[in-house]
Amino acid sequence: MSSLNYASNKKLKSKNYFFTFSLRKNAISIIFVLFTFCLVIFSRSNLTAAKNGLKLWANNVVPSLFPFFIATNLLGHTNVIKYVSKYCNKFMRPIFNVPGESAYAFILGLISGYPVGAKIVTDLRNQNLCTKDEGERMLCFTNNSGPLFIIGTVGITLFGSSSIGILLLITHILAAITVAILLGIFSRIRKIKNVSEKFMKKNFSQKNKQDLCTFSNLGEVLSSAIIDSAKTIIMIGGFVVIFSVIISIFENSKLLNLLSLSIIPICKVFNISNSFASPIISGLIELTNGVSLVASIPNKAISINIILSAFLLGFGGISVLLQVLSITSKSDLSIKKYLIGKLMQGIIAMTYTYILLSVFPILNLNF
Repeated sequence: MSSLNYASNKKLKSKNYFFTFSLRKNAISIIFVLFTFCLVIFSRSNLTAAKNGLKLWANNVVPSLFPFFIATNLLGHTNVIKYVSKYCNKFMRPIFNVPGESAYAFILGLISGYPVGAKIVTDLRNQNLCTKDEGERMLCFTNNSGPLFIIGTVGITLFGSSSIGILLLITHILAAITVAILLGIFSRIRKIKNVSEKFMKKNFSQKNKQDLCTFSNLGEVLSSAIIDSAKTIIMIGGFVVIFSVIISIFENSKLLNLLSLSIIPICKVFNISNSFASPIISGLIELTNGVSLVASIPNKAISINIILSAFLLGFGGISVLLQVLSITSKSDLSIKKYLIGKLMQGIIAMTYTYILLSVFPILNLNF
């Protein structure tokens, strides 16, 4: 009798294992089927969300990012990166343990916003100007929200104050620099062997002689830059539209409310109103929509809205994460460190914002 029970239990376990394995194996297929099914069920609201996503892309993303993509592509055909590396390597290597080229990626990535930093770092890696480890760490602090978005959209439009926008920009930059320093320290502790700087510069010099832009090949280089930038901007537009639809589906299916229940205990620990739970989940999925919802929550202590916005700006959202993944897929860079780095940046930016609002009374905007 016991042997029969043992056999039946073993058979039941094998069935459960097979079911679990089959479910895991077909998880993506199931998700895509459910997504298509939801597109049909919530077609009316999805259509509105897609239109809003297209408007956001056409009116905000294309004008602000497309020229920067072309400019950075053209700069890659000049000696600018070489000169930046020469002058910045003196402090980038000792402080952050990355080559001087990272300063070029950090500055342009910060000026233009997501995902320009990731695009530049990927190009640097493909040109062998950094090692794999350096490129993965550079992704963490060079791919940031731009000042136009933080000050203009978040500060002035959402919070109605340029001072809030400037505060968020300062803590955002400080958090990115802090992440760069911490990752540099961790890499030294692990004693990662890097490719010598001399080899990389030599490799770049040999490669770049053929790719330098001159008057004779200006038309070819410019057309190539436009085509390459157009592909990237269309890809970003696809992400904006699809995530607008995904958030619409989550809202209509009440899945957003269900997910928000998972972070209500965390909100209670930090004495944050439960009304912030759903906006935070939205921000973790897609940055712009989430920050807009967080800023619009009526709250006596507006500093809480600002601190949560700082976290979302630092993290960037899953939408930006997938944009970065689509860009880095053209190289050997992994985004595992990027995910950890952006979580660190969000937490550090939130902490810095809290400290500044607490220490300096002039910045305390509670009313």
